[in-house]
Amino acid sequence: MEDKNYIEQLSQIRTMMDKSSRFVSLSGLSGILAGVYAIIGAFGAKYVVDHRTRRYVTLESGEFKRIVAIAIGVMVLSIITAMVLSRRKAKKRNETIWTPTSRRMLINMGIPLLAGGIFGITILRQGHYGLICPVTLIFYGLALVNASKYTLETVRSLGVSFVVLGLINAIFPGYGLEFWTLGFGGFHIFYGAVMYFKFDRATK
Repeated sequence: MEDKNYIEQLSQIRTMMDKSSRFVSLSGLSGILAGVYAIIGAFGAKYVVDHRTRRYVTLESGEFKRIVAIAIGVMVLSIITAMVLSRRKAKKRNETIWTPTSRRMLINMGIPLLAGGIFGITILRQGHYGLICPVTLIFYGLALVNASKYTLETVRSLGVSFVVLGLINAIFPGYGLEFWTLGFGGFHIFYGAVMYFKFDRATK
C-alpha cells in the first residue's frame, strides 16, 4: 500500500514538473489545420505561377506579391488557429496559455525565425529565388527544434524533419513548391495527428 502511494506521489511530482517546465497545451488539431491551410495556399501559389505573364517570377512582379500575400494569409490563419485551440485545450486542463514557459518557447522559436526571415529577404534581393523554399524549411525546422525543449517532444521530431527536407530541397531547388507543400502541408498534418491522438485525446 505504501509503495502504491509512493508511486502516485512520484507521478504527481513528475506531472507538476512537466507543467512548470513545458508548454503542454499545444494543440495537435491546430497542426492538422495548419497543414490543410498550407496545402490550400500551395494550390493558390501554383495557380499564380501557372498563369504568370512573364517567364520568371521576380521580386518586383505582381505574381510574387500575390504569392507573398498567400503565404502571409496562411501564416496568420495558422497562428490564430493555434492560439484559439491551444487556449481551449489549456482551459480544459485548468491552465493558462500565457506562462513563463510559453514565453520562453516563443522566444526560442522566434530567434531562428527572425534570422531566417532576414536571410530569406537577403537572398531574394540578390536574385536567388530557388533557395527561398529550402531556407524557409530549414530555419522553420531549426525554430521548432530550438523551441521543443519547452513543449511536447513531438515538436523536435517535426523540426528535424523540416531541416532534412530543406537540405534535400537545396539539392533540388527546382521543386521548391512541392517540397514546401510536403513540409508545411504533409508534415504538419502527420505530426499534428500524432500529437492529437497521443496528447489531445488523452486530455479528454
